[in-house]
Amino acid sequence: MTTKEIIKTPKVRLKFIDMARSVAILLMLEGHFVDDSLLEVYRDPDNMVFFSWKFVRSFTAPVFLTVTGMIFVYLLLKNRDKSWIDNIRIRKGFKRVIELLFWGLVVQWYAFHVLEAIAFGILTILIIYGLYKLIRFVPLWVFFFGAGVTVFALYKMVLYGDSSDTFIEQGYMHMITDNVGDGRDPRYWFPIIPSIGYTMFGAMIGALLHDLKNHVRNWYFPTIVFAIGFIFFWWAKEILLGLDSILGMESFQFVGGDSMYSKMGMVFMELSVLIFIDNKWGHRIKENNLFLKVGQNTLTIYVLHMVVLYGSITGLGLNDLFNKGEHSLMHLNPWQVAIGAILFMAFFVLLIKYLDWIKKQLEFILGPIRKFFNKLFFVS
Repeated sequence: MTTKEIIKTPKVRLKFIDMARSVAILLMLEGHFVDDSLLEVYRDPDNMVFFSWKFVRSFTAPVFLTVTGMIFVYLLLKNRDKSWIDNIRIRKGFKRVIELLFWGLVVQWYAFHVLEAIAFGILTILIIYGLYKLIRFVPLWVFFFGAGVTVFALYKMVLYGDSSDTFIEQGYMHMITDNVGDGRDPRYWFPIIPSIGYTMFGAMIGALLHDLKNHVRNWYFPTIVFAIGFIFFWWAKEILLGLDSILGMESFQFVGGDSMYSKMGMVFMELSVLIFIDNKWGHRIKENNLFLKVGQNTLTIYVLHMVVLYGSITGLGLNDLFNKGEHSLMHLNPWQVAIGAILFMAFFVLLIKYLDWIKKQLEFILGPIRKFFNKLFFVS
C-alpha cells in the first residue's frame, strides 16, 4: 500500500457505540421522568404498557454502565504500544474520574449515584490495565471478564452480616453494595457492587472489539453476539447453577448473580442489533448526525437533567410542579406523563443540536476551567 493510499484511507468509527449511548441516555431521560411523575394507582404490573416500560427500564442502567466501559477501553487501546504512564488515555481517564466525582457531588452531594459508580468503574479499568501491562501473557479481556464475574458473584454474598445503625454502615456501606440492612436506600441506587460489574463486562467487550475489529463488519459477528445474549437472557440461572454444581463451593456461588447476567444478555442483544444496523446502514449516517451527537454528550445531558427535573443546584425542578407524591401541585394521568416524557427528551435533543453554539457563548467560563484541568492532568 502506498503512502498516498494510506492517507486516503478513512478512519472507521464504530457508530453503534454512540448509538448505544444515545439509546441509553434517552431511555434514562424518559425513565426518570415517568418514574417521578406516574402515580402509584397507574402502576399496574398486569398492564402490558406498564409492564413493558418497567422491563425496558430494568436494563437501561446496565446498558449505560456497559457502554461506558466498552468505549473507554476501545479508545484506550488505540495507544496500546505506549507505556501505562505515557498513554494519554490514562491521564484523560483520571481526569474523567475527578470530573465525574465532582459533578456527582454538585448535583447530589448527599447521594452515591451513577456518576460516582461510573467514576469508580473507570478507576478500576485504569488499575486493571496497569496490571495487564505488567502481565502481558494474559489477554486483556480475560482480566476484565474475571473482574466482572467476581463482582457479580460477590453481589449476593452476605458481606457484612447483620446491619447496624452505625454511622459508617448507614453512611458508607450502601456505596459498596445495596445488600445491607432492610432494603435499598434510594440515595444509593448505583452502589459499586454490582455497578462496576457491568462496566467490567463492557471493558471486556471493548477489548474484544479492538482485537477483533477486522471481524466486526462481518455478518457473523453480530449474530454471535446476539446468540450469546439470548442464551444468557433466558438461561443464566441454569448455566450458573450448573457451574456451581461442578465447582462445589458453598461460600462462593455464581448463581447469586443470575439476574445481572440476564440483564447483560439483554445488553448483548441490543448491541448486536445496533452492530447490524451500523454494518448495514452506517455508511449513510454522517459523523455529525444529531442522534450520534446525543450519545457523545451523555455527561452534559445527565447533569442538566438533574437540574431541570430534580432541581439540583437551583432547588427548583419539574418534580416540584408534578410528581407522584401527595403534595404535588398537579397530578398527571398516563397520557400526560407520556407526552411529558416525549417533550422532556425532545428538549435535550434540541439542546444538543445547539450545544456547540452554547459552549461558544460560554467559552469565557468553560475555557479557563478546561485549561486548568488539562494542565493538572498533563493533557494537551
